[in-house]
Amino acid sequence: MPSSVIREFEYDSYRHQLFVTFVSGKTYVYDRVPPDVHEAFQAYRSKGTFFNRFIRDRYRTREVRIAS
Repeated sequence: MPSSVIREFEYDSYRHQLFVTFVSGKTYVYDRVPPDVHEAFQAYRSKGTFFNRFIRDRYRTREVRIAS
């Protein structure tokens, strides 16, 4: 998953939450993300472009701290 902005992402299909970790190291959770949006995000070549067009500012968001 090459991206200059997004390091990795995970989807909790039970809670419909998308966890996105940016290259900065910060992780955010996006609530109520439908499965089809996650699937499209996974398939899209440019993760940053898809994120900016279809996820950013569209879902309730909060920063999360992932325990090491």
